[in-house]
Amino acid sequence: MAYVIAQPCIGEKDTACVTVCPVDCIHPTKSEESFEAAEMLYIDPASCIDCGLCVDECPVKAIFPQEDLPAEWAEFIGRNADYFKTV
Repeated sequence: MAYVIAQPCIGEKDTACVTVCPVDCIHPTKSEESFEAAEMLYIDPASCIDCGLCVDECPVKAIFPQEDLPAEWAEFIGRNADYFKTV
């Protein structure tokens, strides 16, 4: 199961999680053209290795293992995956 970035990231886009990700699965990064327009950051479920390093780095506590994602944020599983279908 991959990690999921949820609602607390909307409007925040703190990139501390990007820095610690060993497989570069969190996007957009500040160097990408799409960063400014993006509502939040997203984790690619296909490339996430479930290391969990991003969780403690997130200052707004927006990252969860998919199985621990609060039910009210279940839609973010699809939102994270869908982001990578368009890039």
